[in-house]
Amino acid sequence: MAPRNACRLLSSRARGFYARDAGVAHRANMGLLRSIVCQESTKFKNVWTTHSTSPIAYERGRIYFDNYRCCISSIAQEPRILYQKPKSPKSEKIEDALLLECSLGETLPSPSDYKSSLVVLTAQNWLLRLSADSGEILEKIYLAGSCCKFRYLSWDTPQEVMVIKSSQNKLPAAAQQAGIQQSALFHLAVFQVLPLSFIGMLEINKKIFGNSVTDVAVSNGVLIIMHSMGLVRLYNFQAISEKFMEETFDLGNKFNWNGQVGIVGKYPFGLPCNIKITDTPPLLFEVSSLENAFQIGGYPWHYIITPNKKKHKGVFHICSLKDKTLVDSAVTVTASGRVVKKRYNLLDDDPEQETFKIVDYEDELDLLSVVAVTQIGAEGRAHLDFHCNDRGILLKSIPLLESWDVTYSHEVYFDRDIVLHIEQKPNRRFSCYVYQMVCSTAEEEEFANSCDQQIPSLLL
Repeated sequence: MAPRNACRLLSSRARGFYARDAGVAHRANMGLLRSIVCQESTKFKNVWTTHSTSPIAYERGRIYFDNYRCCISSIAQEPRILYQKPKSPKSEKIEDALLLECSLGETLPSPSDYKSSLVVLTAQNWLLRLSADSGEILEKIYLAGSCCKFRYLSWDTPQEVMVIKSSQNKLPAAAQQAGIQQSALFHLAVFQVLPLSFIGMLEINKKIFGNSVTDVAVSNGVLIIMHSMGLVRLYNFQAISEKFMEETFDLGNKFNWNGQVGIVGKYPFGLPCNIKITDTPPLLFEVSSLENAFQIGGYPWHYIITPNKKKHKGVFHICSLKDKTLVDSAVTVTASGRVVKKRYNLLDDDPEQETFKIVDYEDELDLLSVVAVTQIGAEGRAHLDFHCNDRGILLKSIPLLESWDVTYSHEVYFDRDIVLHIEQKPNRRFSCYVYQMVCSTAEEEEFANSCDQQIPSLLL
């Protein structure tokens, strides 16, 4: 396709040329944004920095502080507070959170469902849905009483099915000494989102899955059970739900369950445990990995493990899920299905060696982003590189001005025209650095005066 004029594309969009095909308009916009991001004149400027004694979280242009009590928009050259809620008691501490976004084309029961919201899990087993813009409580669901403590939120299918996991159930020392046995290790509650609807709750029982279970997860319709000694077992979660579901329940409806009468999702009863696994489900897949390190993804499906020996710590094997065949150990399979070959070595005894610390795929712009760190004297210096996902060519390099200590925990987000770096230092010290895409005045004028310039259509 011939190169297309940027100004004409924007003018066509304003006149409604893409009104009947939002997908075409979105691809055109992302193609233009990718061109602007990667052009040589574009810079990313550190527009503001902040520090905190509590964890900092980032979700789609919003930065959360003070256990999600304060929300700041990152889409501004200066911090703009979206909302700041009053301090709450420790019993209302938020343990985990997920951002919910409305899927296109769905008819939803409430106008608030069409706007972004934040689902949070409190220390007292309450699941709250908050407005992402105001922090107002939109929905409130009570999960369970003292039988378990829910602590973690995750996606089974992103923006469709949510999983809430309890911490591991452990008997008090006195009960253990008295010889009391406890077979339930974890509890899982599963919800369809927007609107929130209860699918079911189940317990992971050592009588079914064995005494060696150490952790559990649900992802992409697969129940993942992790055992001591590095064993990872996979089961079909949908088949388990269909086979062992005793009864379905709707939030807000009355129920009579095991002699208890109450309302589903209301205090004090919460949710019924309506998926009872009575025998071991068929095993889909089994693999052994050091410290249960296991990731699955790519197309066709591949998984990444570390050989289950201490001497192999830091070594990763990429294998085909179909037949467990080992792929070249110097490659990685990305979410886009791209096989990325690593052309570097991590050498701990060479402080001048540049190392890759974070590798991610930016799906909207079809870019591979890599955070590379070089140790210069006592300080590390990092830069964020964008590579063409098709050919691996370096398109853009963005220096991060702050020093990078490899012993600290780091997160780096690239979100369209924003780069955000969150750093966790010892003694609960957190820092957030926000970079914004900018051009100098001269460059902006040059761009505005050259409307006839040709920009390749990258994604159309």
